[in-house]
Amino acid sequence: MTADLAYAICRMSDIPSQQARGFQLMIVGDDGAKRPWPILVVRWGRQVFGYVNKCPHDGVNLDWERNQFMDPNGIRLMCGKHGSLFELGTGICVDGPCKGRGLTPVALTVLDDDICVTGVTLVEDEEVLPDDEA
Repeated sequence: MTADLAYAICRMSDIPSQQARGFQLMIVGDDGAKRPWPILVVRWGRQVFGYVNKCPHDGVNLDWERNQFMDPNGIRLMCGKHGSLFELGTGICVDGPCKGRGLTPVALTVLDDDICVTGVTLVEDEEVLPDDEA
């Protein structure tokens, strides 16, 4: 069921090329429990890569300031706490305390210029029905 769902989280134009942006989403687990799901999306031209925003070294968010994910050279993701460096396309740590480990990937697709999360069930904002339909 979740494989067919795609949740639009932003437009391609919301993330400049060669930049990353964080999102605080709510996911529905296999047990039906709702929990926070912080992710980050990297855009590189028309390609997008998604990862759970948690360093494999000690579980902290990667961004040291809001939406600051890139290393000073702008070519890798960097953990703001310990400086671990991660490849953009694979999420593998190439330097730092968690070298050889990787970020948890998030399945993304681009539909009609929207960046969408796929393969999970998200908590969606509930629509407010008009009074005559409630």
